Amino acid sequence: QLNMAKKKEAFLKEFKEGPLQFKPTYKFDLYSEVYDTSEKKRKPAWTDRILWKVRNLCEVASKEGEFPEEENLISVALNNYVSHMSYGISDHKPVTGTFKLEMKPLVTDPLVVLSPEGEWSAEHDVLIRYSTVPEFPSSAWDWIGLFQVTFRHVNDYVTYAWVEDDEIASNKDSKQVYMSASEIPKSGGEFLLCYYSNNLQSITGISEPFQV
Repeated sequence: QLNMAKKKEAFLKEFKEGPLQFKPTYKFDLYSEVYDTSEKKRKPAWTDRILWKVRNLCEVASKEGEFPEEENLISVALNNYVSHMSYGISDHKPVTGTFKLEMKPLVTDPLVVLSPEGEWSAEHDVLIRYSTVPEFPSSAWDWIGLFQVTFRHVNDYVTYAWVEDDEIASNKDSKQVYMSASEIPKSGGEFLLCYYSNNLQSITGISEPFQV
């Protein structure tokens, strides 16, 4: 049924699936590994599946004319695709897939260069200076976040500034934005500044570590 749907439905055609090398995962008697013994005696079927698709940024950007089309920036390989027969709380058996994900850098040079200006402390507003490459696809929704050096996710910011709303100076080479003193950690420590691009949905510039 899935293979038939993949031939008819355009959105399914680009999805991949690993080989089905496990037993059908439906329908089981609860708390057992016995296929349906009810009056309906449903025929065993592979109803639990994992499909995947890689949406490479270069493919999207090249259609919009922002970047030339390149080789895929992201590749995915399936390591294993298995069912787990020991689980019996449902009439389905769960399946899992583990993947190897490889990512290549979009560019070798940073799209955004940014740095803190002057001494940073919670006693006064602080300044950030940044510059971008000429073709950088900036947005009013871009922001610069203050992160601890040990951050692991883009949402781990301590505070942030909008690059447009909080801008205080601009020239052809660089721009300045400010952060309020009330947002700066009083305890101090070692931090980084990161520029988040809304159009690219990623961090596109990271400063050198500095002390607050």
